[in-house]
Amino acid sequence: MAAKTFPKPKLPKTRSTSKVLKISAAPKASKVSKALQRQKKPAAELVAATIVTPKENAKRAVTSYDVALRAGISQSAVSRCFKQGASVSPAMRTLVMKVARELDYTPNAIARSLITRRSNLVAVLISNLTNLYYPEVLSELCQQFEKRGLRVLLFTLPHEADVDKMIAQVWEYQVDGVVAAARLTPQQVAEFERRQVPFVLYNRTLQDKPVNAVVCDQIEGARLLVTRLAAAGHKRLAIISGPTDSVVGQERTRGARERIAELGLAKPIIVEGNYDYHSGAVGLREILRQLGRAPDAIICGNDVMAIGCVDTARHELGLNVPAELSVVGFDGVEPSTWLSYNLTTLRQPVQMMAQAAAEMLIALIAKPDSSPEKRVFSAQFIEGGTSVLGPL
Repeated sequence: MAAKTFPKPKLPKTRSTSKVLKISAAPKASKVSKALQRQKKPAAELVAATIVTPKENAKRAVTSYDVALRAGISQSAVSRCFKQGASVSPAMRTLVMKVARELDYTPNAIARSLITRRSNLVAVLISNLTNLYYPEVLSELCQQFEKRGLRVLLFTLPHEADVDKMIAQVWEYQVDGVVAAARLTPQQVAEFERRQVPFVLYNRTLQDKPVNAVVCDQIEGARLLVTRLAAAGHKRLAIISGPTDSVVGQERTRGARERIAELGLAKPIIVEGNYDYHSGAVGLREILRQLGRAPDAIICGNDVMAIGCVDTARHELGLNVPAELSVVGFDGVEPSTWLSYNLTTLRQPVQMMAQAAAEMLIALIAKPDSSPEKRVFSAQFIEGGTSVLGPL
């Protein structure tokens, strides 16, 4: 018996009601134009169908790819428009910014760092923010790095000896480089080198190893203060120094002591302070207790302590500054210029030093194998009205 055969069922024909444009990468303007020609739809309808809108942004973040598609340009062109200092025409930038506003697009710095392997972050280590000099330094450093498209992460140290604890946190942020206004040990420097993280020391250096550093000549400045005071006839000098773990403070004390000894003057009484106003007041009282009278002049480790010393001398002890007691400081912070004080001091060139530190670090980031460089700046002598000074 012959087997029965059955005809194959005919499937109903279906008609595609839409076409899909597949895009595998950020299209160039010409490709977008061709795609628009193939699609017999208005351009606005096609774009609306293929990119994320602000309402949809709640589900998925708008990317530079979306901006490129809407603007009809390459994704790299969009990236250049958001990169400070990049070469891009004004017309291109205007177009991209307009589209970015329409799509509520914001560049993702974290995503960019994954691609470029650069965080564009610089760590700044600063100790003892009670010193008015450091906020000025920090402000200037931030401005210098922001001009160059970098952002600053601030790490504050109660004391310079606490650097070890803070450095462990610095590594977590994958910073491109570090400006350290704090003492680093040879072991810590070796760890920077092992991790290949460039760094610049600010107002510090190492004795036994060449490193990149920006410094003001503290020793020479202290010697100059002593020379001018001695030239005016001051024979009994005292010092209110900075903390023992402050490199800058110890250099200033050393410079003053060396010059006092060279001039054959009496060995100075030295009282340790903490760079704050209170230390200036306490230091003056302790000097008077040890000496039994007011010295001819007091050299303070910074301006804030000098201001505390001046106020205590004038308002608590009734001493005439500078007729009965000369007081000098360091740094040249803004309050030292106030008419109530008009302090004799040495002003550090903060702007030039911060600019040099930023330039050096950026050069090191670009070329890590560069030879170590040390830039030395001189302080400006401000005669002020809190001391009697002689000629050089």
